[in-house]
Amino acid sequence: MNASEVLRIVDAIHRDKSIDKEIVFEGIEQAILTALRKHFGEEDELIVTIDRKSGEPSVQHNGEFLDPDILGRIAAQTAKQVMIQKIREAERDAQYEEFVELQSQLVTGTITRLEHGVATVNIGKTEAILPRSEQIPGESHRVNERIRAVITDVRKSGSRIKIVLSRVHPDFVRRLFEVEIPEIAESVIEVRSLAREAGYRTKVAVSCYDTSIDAVGACVGVRGARIRGIVDELGGERIDIVRWNDSLQILIPNALQPAEVEDVILCPMLGRVIVLVRDDQLSLAIGKKGQNVRLASKLVGWDIEVMTRDELDEQLERSVTAFSEVPHVTEDLAESLVSQGFFNFDDLSVIEPEHLVELSGLTAEECDEIIAHADVESLRQEKEEKAARAAGRAASRSTPSTVSSVTEPATEMATTLIEPDTEPDTEQEQAELAQTQANPVSETGDATVEIETTSEESLDDSAEAPRE
Repeated sequence: MNASEVLRIVDAIHRDKSIDKEIVFEGIEQAILTALRKHFGEEDELIVTIDRKSGEPSVQHNGEFLDPDILGRIAAQTAKQVMIQKIREAERDAQYEEFVELQSQLVTGTITRLEHGVATVNIGKTEAILPRSEQIPGESHRVNERIRAVITDVRKSGSRIKIVLSRVHPDFVRRLFEVEIPEIAESVIEVRSLAREAGYRTKVAVSCYDTSIDAVGACVGVRGARIRGIVDELGGERIDIVRWNDSLQILIPNALQPAEVEDVILCPMLGRVIVLVRDDQLSLAIGKKGQNVRLASKLVGWDIEVMTRDELDEQLERSVTAFSEVPHVTEDLAESLVSQGFFNFDDLSVIEPEHLVELSGLTAEECDEIIAHADVESLRQEKEEKAARAAGRAASRSTPSTVSSVTEPATEMATTLIEPDTEPDTEQEQAELAQTQANPVSETGDATVEIETTSEESLDDSAEAPRE
C-alpha cells in the first residue's frame, strides 16, 4: 500500500460515494490498525497515521516507527476487508445524515416492488418502504407507479439505512399545500394548525399577515383549482380550510364549520371548551361518528364538548347536586366547581390540590379528602357504565334487528291484501288471482322497500351524531 495508491483510493471514494475525505482517511487508518493488532497482539501500543497531503502511512509500535513495507506483509487481506467495511459504514452514515435532514419533507419515488401490501419505493440514492399502515385507506398501488410521500422515520440497519414513508401523516397534507399554493411556499400565507383523519377528512387553519390577501380564498383558488390538485392526490379526501384566529372565541366556531355556534365557554383549568349550538345544528357540529368535533379539537388543541343550552342546564343541575353530597363541599363550592367546567367525578379527581385549596378556601387535608372521594366515585361509575354496556350488548344480540321488526308487519299486510275475501266467481277472476299469487312482489315490493329505506335512514341519522 503505497502513498499514491492511498490518495487514489481516497479520491475515488470521495467522488463516487460523496463521503468526506477525512472519514475515508480515518477508515483506512482503522483498517491498518486492526490488521496490525492481529499480528502484534492487543497489548502492544500501535499508532497508525496517514499524511493527508502525501498519502504516506506511518506506524509506531511501542514508540518505534516500523518500516512502511511491513504493511504489505502483515495481514493485507484483513486490512482490505476492514477498510471495505469502514467505507460502507461511512457511506451509510453519510446517507443517514442526508435523509435525517429530510424528515417530514416531501419526496417523489417509483414503486419497484409490492409484497403483502408493503410498497418498496426507489427515491433516488436508495430505497424506502411505504407500509400498508402508512397508505391512505382505500387506495391501491402498482409497480412502476410514481407516488409522493413524506419521510417519517430514518434509522440505521446494519450496513444500510431504513427509510419509512407515509401518506397518512398530517405533514403530507402540509407539504402538498406548500407545493400547490405558492403563497404558502413563500411564507405569505402560513398553515397555523392541521388535523387529519387520512382518507376521510382534514381541517387546515391558515392565516396571512397581509390583510389584502384572503388566506382561505388563495388556498382554494379560482373555482377550486388549487385545492382540487391536493384533493385528487389524497384520493378525494375532504378538506376544510378555516381562518386562524388567536382568540379561541373566534377560532373554535371557525373550526366547527359548517355548523353554526351560539356560544363558546372556556374552562382553562381542564383545557376544555363547551360549545353551545341549537338543536338543529347539534348533529352537524358533532359530525358523522364525531369526526367534525374530533378534528376541531385537534386543530385548536382543546377538548371540545358540544351540547345544547337545555343539555347544559341539565348537566349543571346534576353536577351541583352530585358534588353537594361530597364531604366538605358546600353548595356554593359545588356551583363554583361546575362554573370552572368540572361536571363529573372524573374531572374532579384530576384537579390539582393547590387549585382546589385556592378555589375552596379549605385546608389541604380537606381538599385531599374531596379528591380521594371523587376518585372512588369515578371508579365506581366507570364500573357501572361498563356493566351497563355489556348488558346492552347482550340484549342487542337476543333482540331482532330494527329493520326486520319494521318490515315484518308490512309483509303480513301485503299478504292480506292479495288474499281474496271470497272465492272467484268467473274463470277470468280465477286467472287474475293465479297471476297475482305467482308474482306478489309486483304489488307490495315498493312498499316494503320504502319501509326498509326509511328504517335504515333513521338508523344512519342516529349514528351520525354520537356524543363524546
